[in-house]
Amino acid sequence: MAVMKVFRIKSESFSLKITHVVLAAACLCLSAASSFANNRVFIRSDVPQRHREELLTRLRVITGLSDLKFDAQGSLILGSKPSTHGSAKARTLLAQAIEGANVIILEDASSRSDVAFCRVVRARWTRDESNRPPAYVVLIDFRDFQQLSGDAEARAAFDVGWGLLHELDHVVTNSEDATNPKEIGQCEEHINAMRLEVGLPVRVDYFFNRAKFKTDANFSARYVRLSFERWDGSSLEPKRYWLAWDAMTVGGLLADGQRALVR
Repeated sequence: MAVMKVFRIKSESFSLKITHVVLAAACLCLSAASSFANNRVFIRSDVPQRHREELLTRLRVITGLSDLKFDAQGSLILGSKPSTHGSAKARTLLAQAIEGANVIILEDASSRSDVAFCRVVRARWTRDESNRPPAYVVLIDFRDFQQLSGDAEARAAFDVGWGLLHELDHVVTNSEDATNPKEIGQCEEHINAMRLEVGLPVRVDYFFNRAKFKTDANFSARYVRLSFERWDGSSLEPKRYWLAWDAMTVGGLLADGQRALVR
């Protein structure tokens, strides 16, 4: 018989990664409390199938795990087929998340104004908290990733799979984000190492910058951009790749005009 485990988000500082906004309660159905012993990463049952498939497809490309899937209970399963390509570091991070001390719930936050691409928040069980493992919710705005335009190489290096890995790294390794524009941050250093393993350009900036695009004055838009680069050995300078999007649509802007994307 299914057991309903209910937890609510707690407003609590978790480095620079946790929102201070109190969110609505989230629910997760598990077959039994012992499910936590074997797997700690779950996707909520109300996440649309198309979004599940998008996330799995991106993660399969990054990790090389061709039979990565969510089982009937929503658990993330790495599968049994060995990988002959992909990022070994990404596979290790997923395994650590699945086998780790924290329960991690993946939630669809598409079109939410308080989520720019992805965000991780601390959760608190509403019952028997002392007997439950620590819990986190990764909020994923699938629609935000659809708003991106730019070089194909940069788009491949910044999709929903990379967004999830960034948030998992925060939870698993307690890695820090950048605090000033001259830094990329410990977390993105880890993710860049994975990008290098699969031959993708690395993220150069943690904070995005204003893009000097001409827009129709009749429409409210604020275009920003993020840079990636790759050294190919044939030049003294790296090749630069760009992503751009309308920050008025995606969100993430504060009064200072700059804000990190995935945090």
